[in-house]
Amino acid sequence: MAPYDSESSGGEEDDYTETNVLLGYASVDANGEEISRLGGHPDWLDPSKPPSAALVRCKACKDIMVLLLQLNAELPVQFPGHERRIYIFGCKKKSCRRKDGSIRTIRGVLVSPESGKETKEITQPKETSAPKPASSGLGEALFGVKPSVASGPTTSRANPFMASSTPTTNPFAPKPATTTAPANPFAKPQPTAETKQQPDVEMAAADLPRTFAETLTLNNPQPPATPIPSEPWPPVADQPTPYPARWLADAEYETLDPTPPPIAQATATMDIDAPEPGSSSGKEDKDVFESSMDNTFQKFADRVGQNPEQCIRYEFCGTPLLYAKGDAVSRLLQGGTGGEGKVVTSKGMPRCGNCGAGRVFEVQLMPQAIEELESEEEGMEGMDWGTVIVGVCERDCQERGVGVGEGGYVEEWAGVQWEELTVKR
Repeated sequence: MAPYDSESSGGEEDDYTETNVLLGYASVDANGEEISRLGGHPDWLDPSKPPSAALVRCKACKDIMVLLLQLNAELPVQFPGHERRIYIFGCKKKSCRRKDGSIRTIRGVLVSPESGKETKEITQPKETSAPKPASSGLGEALFGVKPSVASGPTTSRANPFMASSTPTTNPFAPKPATTTAPANPFAKPQPTAETKQQPDVEMAAADLPRTFAETLTLNNPQPPATPIPSEPWPPVADQPTPYPARWLADAEYETLDPTPPPIAQATATMDIDAPEPGSSSGKEDKDVFESSMDNTFQKFADRVGQNPEQCIRYEFCGTPLLYAKGDAVSRLLQGGTGGEGKVVTSKGMPRCGNCGAGRVFEVQLMPQAIEELESEEEGMEGMDWGTVIVGVCERDCQERGVGVGEGGYVEEWAGVQWEELTVKR
């Protein structure tokens, strides 16, 4: 698979005006949206059964974090019958900035009892290839909003962030194919008279929930998942104050100028102060400054500058827009190693810790989200990430021990690219 870079899938910029990336914009008014938003308190799939509070504790200070993003992420074409939500949490403590685990993400899934063979086959792709959705009509098939019509080779698509109470009966969704689906190579064979008399591990798996038991590979070399400790949530009064809610009620497919004007470089007006005694050398500061103006960041700034108010970028199985090169996230996504103890897929992201499948890109938070979340903050010394990239299980697996019709939660991968350190003027 081609390595990640800072260009989205969809072709060269000179060849198109609309990409496969859906941009979400924040608004104080909900305008009918009920789920997707920045800030506020999280809404769980089943309010009476929230996930373990351990999933949203900062790994640095161990305190409960606050919600940055809650996204309605239902994909009726890829995962029919799955109610999906993506949550991103961040720690508000200044002492935890830039520390591993100060931003975490979880995926909530509730599988309806009506989900059948189609779900099993789509959620069990081959190990080497994730289910790449068709670029045309993705938003239309998923979220039931009439698409906008754009010029060029792309086809009509639609807003993916509008909540739908009955996504599988979406009047705008395409009709299911009438052709017979091919035999599922991952399907577990039916027990025979002989195997019924053999109470082995494979037969025990039949008692597990469908979404896990039928996707489990018994010879999977991955280590067993670490059980999530059950922990009740503290009272709301004991939780940190959430950010104000900003609704993602407006979304559109990204459109680009064929030849975007370059953003002026700041090198001509930037001076580097002489180092003070005992401080880092001027050469070190110069290297930090030059790294902040690298080519990857310039591409990021050029791309975002054409739609500067975007708060999120969404493209399931797509390619994230990298903020910078040379950090741990960019090395990982561009083919580097995952470090000691990390199992990395060909896509660069660590494998799903719940089922061992590969992960794919789904959504990323953009710098404008910080401005929206901190709009009521007195100071401007808040969050300092450049982007937060979310990778999810390509099988959309369910939490272990959770049955059909019940909501489950799995921690997913959050790749945080922090703002570059800058030197003084």
